[in-house]
Amino acid sequence: MAWYWNPGSPAQGHVGGWGPEAAGRAGALAEHAAAAAVTAAGHAPARAGRPEAGPEPDPPEAAWSGTGIAAQVLVLTGRSLRAVVLDPRLLLASLFAPMVMLVLFSQLFASVAAAPGFPDVRYIDFLVPAILVTSAIQAALNTGLGLTQEMSNGIITRFRTLPVWPGSVLLARSLADVVRNAVQLLLVVVAAAAVFGFRPAGGPLGTLGACALALAVGGCLGWIFIALACWLRRVELMQSVAGLVTFPLVFASTAFVPASGLPGWLRAVAQVNPATYGIEAARGLALGQPALLSAAIALAISLTVAAAAAAVAIRGFQRRR
Repeated sequence: MAWYWNPGSPAQGHVGGWGPEAAGRAGALAEHAAAAAVTAAGHAPARAGRPEAGPEPDPPEAAWSGTGIAAQVLVLTGRSLRAVVLDPRLLLASLFAPMVMLVLFSQLFASVAAAPGFPDVRYIDFLVPAILVTSAIQAALNTGLGLTQEMSNGIITRFRTLPVWPGSVLLARSLADVVRNAVQLLLVVVAAAAVFGFRPAGGPLGTLGACALALAVGGCLGWIFIALACWLRRVELMQSVAGLVTFPLVFASTAFVPASGLPGWLRAVAQVNPATYGIEAARGLALGQPALLSAAIALAISLTVAAAAAAVAIRGFQRRR
């Protein structure tokens, strides 16, 4: 800073005087000092003696525990069922496959009823319980395909941003399709009774028991397709792989022919097929035969498969890619 002493001027209580240029520079420096003081005051603690606060912590992650799992599943299930209510053609389209199977196989294998070793029942009464179980498995396949479609169009990505348990999205999808499948199976039974004279020895109660067991088995095995959907995430790939899984479940079983009428190697495959246990149990209930043990075995196997597949499905669902 440049300053000078003017000997001809009075002291004015100072040791010297400032020139105009120096005074301007001094004012600028004073302004900078004041600004620095204000900035320092803004960062200083509000009260004396209080330590300076550190950076604010990140906001806590959203927790699904804020809403009960039951409420989450109920809301998401209603959302899936709303699509069927708004477009009943989805339900009518799902009836096409079981009705075609009922018409074709009731005529194609009708002569099997005269073969040695066939139970003393009409073939239509033998066939319809199997159609119920295979229809439930087909509906389970549609569950996986629908989930894959939602993963492709971005709906599942939106669900990931919600504070919900990941498993509730999958469970709601499964329950919604079980409800829709229940309506489908009842319509199949009505059509079989009206058109083909389906009159099993177990009566209406046995038929309802067969429908309930078919729903349970189909809902449990449906987790296989949900797991595939969570890992494959492509509709075309899901269709190819799911078809390979569905075909042996349906046809490598006792759905259309008794075990005694199958070749040796196919009989061995049918004996380890989980669908076979469900078919035999549903058939026993519809025909009025003792089937509690078969039903218990079918449910135990189906629940075991569902538990393993659900764990795999949730792990795949939580992947980012």
